[in-house]
Amino acid sequence: MKFLKVIAFTHKHIDLKDLGKFVICNETLESSLDRVKQHFDIPEIFYVGTCNRVEFVFTAEQSLDSEFVREFIQTLNLCIPQEQIDNFVSQVSVYEDIEALNHLLRISCSLESLVVGEKEILAQIRKAYETCRVAGFTGDYLRLIMNRVVKTAKEVYTHTGIARKPISVVSLAYRKLRELKMCTNARVLIIGAGETNKNLSKYLQKHKYSNFAIFNRTLSKAEVLAEELGGRAFNLEELKNYKEGFDVIITCTSATEPVITNEIYQSLLNGDTSKKVIVDLAVPNDTCCTVIEKNPLTFIEVHSLQEIANSNLQERYEELIFAERIIDQNIQEFKPVLKQRRIEIAMRDVPEKIKEIKETAINRIFAQDIESMDENSREVLAKVMNYMEKKYISVPMIMAKDILINNS
Repeated sequence: MKFLKVIAFTHKHIDLKDLGKFVICNETLESSLDRVKQHFDIPEIFYVGTCNRVEFVFTAEQSLDSEFVREFIQTLNLCIPQEQIDNFVSQVSVYEDIEALNHLLRISCSLESLVVGEKEILAQIRKAYETCRVAGFTGDYLRLIMNRVVKTAKEVYTHTGIARKPISVVSLAYRKLRELKMCTNARVLIIGAGETNKNLSKYLQKHKYSNFAIFNRTLSKAEVLAEELGGRAFNLEELKNYKEGFDVIITCTSATEPVITNEIYQSLLNGDTSKKVIVDLAVPNDTCCTVIEKNPLTFIEVHSLQEIANSNLQERYEELIFAERIIDQNIQEFKPVLKQRRIEIAMRDVPEKIKEIKETAINRIFAQDIESMDENSREVLAKVMNYMEKKYISVPMIMAKDILINNS
C-alpha cells in the first residue's frame, strides 16, 4: 500500500471559510484533476469535497513532503494568492501507505466528520469516487480500496451505535429550524440542488412543509428536486428576478463567491420587513456578510453547529472505540487481499502462455505423431491435454498466492 496517498484540507486545521478556497466546481473538476495527473505522473486519483473537508486520494511513487504539496496546490490553479500558499501547506494533513487507508476508513465511517455518526459522508465519498471513475481517473487499485471503504463503513454503521441516533450537519440545521416553530406553509427558497439540500428538504417534506421554490445553475437538476417536493424549479439566474416572497432560504452551492448578495436579498424581500431565516450550509458561505449584518434574520451556518458536534463527539466516545476495532480488523484483512490481487495481475498472462505452449505442441512439435493416431486416441489425448492445461493454469496461481500470504 506504499503508493496510496491522501492530501486533506479539513475543518480540524483550516478555518471553514478558508476551506472553501480548495473547493473545485464540477465544471473544472476534470481539467484540474487531469492537470495534476499529467504533471505528477499519477496513475489514479479522485477528489472528495464536502462542507468540512476537501481531499485528494491518489496513487503515486513520490513522498508527500511540503514541496510536493506546495506544487500540488499550485498545479490545481485554485486562485489562491501566492503569499498564502505556504500557510496552507503548513495546515494540510497528508497520509501515506497504511495511514492513508486508515484515514479513508475513518472518514467513511464518519469518525473524522464535524458531526460523528453522519451517514451522508459515505454517500458523498462513493459519489465522488464514481464521478472520477466514470471520467477515467481511477483504476483497479482504487477500486479495491473503495470496496474496502464501503465494506468497513457498512460494518461500523451496522455493528456499533455510532449512527443509531445520527446527528448530521443537515439534521442539526433542521433541529434549529424546528425550534423556530414555523408554520408548514412557510415559503421556502432552496438554492442549490445538491446532496446537502436534498437531504435537508427530505426532512422538511417529511414534516409536511410543502411550499418550495428551487433554484440551481443546472435547471434540470432543480426540476428533479422540484418534482420530488411538489415545488417549482428555476434557473439560478432567475433568483434576482424572483418577487413572490419567502420566509426561509436554504442554500448550499459550490460557488466560491456569495450567491446571495445584499442587492439580491433586497430584491427577494421586495419591501417585506419581517424577520427571515437563512440556512447556509455552503463552504464558503453563499450569503454575503452584508446581508447578515444589515437585515433582521436568523442565520444558521455550518460553523455555528460545531459546538453541538463537539459535545456529540464526547457522548459517542465508547462507540468510537468499537468502530476503530472494526477499522483495524478490516485493515488487517485487506493486506492479503491486496497482495493476492497483485499476484493475479502479475500472473494474468499465464493462461494465454499455457494455451500457446499446448497449441505449439499439438500443431507443430507432435503434429505428425498425433496424425498417426486413431480417432479414439486423439480424443483421449485432447482430454488429457485440456485437463493438464486447466491444472497448469490454476496450480501455480494457487501456490503463488499461498506462498505470498503465508510468508507475509
